[in-house]
Amino acid sequence: MSKDRKTRGNPKHPNAVMPAPVDLVEMPESYVALLAKLKQEITQARLRTVQSANRQMILLYWQIGREILDRQGKQAWGAKVIDRLSYDLKKAFPEMSGFSPRNLKYMRKFADSWPDQEFVQRTVAHLAWGSNLTLLDKLKTPEERLWYASQTLTNGWSRDVLQIQIESGLHHRQGISQNNFPTTLPPIQSDMATQIFKDPYLFDFIGTDSPRRETELEASLLEHLEHFLLELGQGFAFVGRQVHLEVGDEDFYADLLFYHLTLRCYVVIELKMGKFNPGFVSQLNMYQTIVDEQLRHPDDKQTIGLLLVKEKNNLIVEYALAGFNKPIGVSEWQQHITQNLPDELKSSLPTIEQIERELKEEDDQ
Repeated sequence: MSKDRKTRGNPKHPNAVMPAPVDLVEMPESYVALLAKLKQEITQARLRTVQSANRQMILLYWQIGREILDRQGKQAWGAKVIDRLSYDLKKAFPEMSGFSPRNLKYMRKFADSWPDQEFVQRTVAHLAWGSNLTLLDKLKTPEERLWYASQTLTNGWSRDVLQIQIESGLHHRQGISQNNFPTTLPPIQSDMATQIFKDPYLFDFIGTDSPRRETELEASLLEHLEHFLLELGQGFAFVGRQVHLEVGDEDFYADLLFYHLTLRCYVVIELKMGKFNPGFVSQLNMYQTIVDEQLRHPDDKQTIGLLLVKEKNNLIVEYALAGFNKPIGVSEWQQHITQNLPDELKSSLPTIEQIERELKEEDDQ
């Protein structure tokens, strides 16, 4: 038998050539739809399996941490006992990871920080262990940990994104932009919009060189669009830059146009380099009116405006917004996080690959 024939017929051979798959053109038309459906179902089942394994692991870690806490309280266990426990658990379960002395101490801290087992099962057990460690390491109060845990579950943040949001002080910035939403939007949408916008917006990702013109800032934000969308928050979809608006044979250009998937409306963003000027509100209000009349679908809610300025006087902003019937928020933007933030602020579900990676990270603990 020739070498080629031996190679071609043996799939284990390193040089083997696998038979070509049947051409999809020869399959029935419904085959492509079936394949897509099965791929989706398999992916979802795989994700559920990984998530279930993660929840069980987190609950196990909590139980181990609870046992250590109880023994330390009643029998004055010291660090040497944890070292011995780590050794014996590794010996008893060599196929399992995560029983290092360092990780056992994290389990103890985890159980101490979340004493209610039902709450753990309901909430933080749905987070990866790496994300739970970030909550323990980066935050001091139960209230902040709970807030970031809830946001992580709602927005599907990975551990890296969670850390970025903590370091940027999101908890202290979310929901505090100046706006006229209560008087221009229905109560439910007003509450949602208020929580979506923040103040200030942090643009450290555009680099250390300060933009001198609004066009430079705009270009930098779009050059780092992924980071910009992360800073804007969940639900923003980019529509366009310098969006052409024509009224009365005159041309106008909105800096940035987004659509918010939860609010179900367009969001016009205007960028300003200097201090807040009441005239900015009038300009933005006009852009919103044009978008509502020319771009808005009948099912869309009314367009929201967001004015980003380098500096503002809150009292002047309050007076400037009074009387306008279009929903407008006004916030500052900052470029250098570490220089501008006060000291207290320095303190769609993740992908299968992210979850699996974070499940394995315990090997290094």
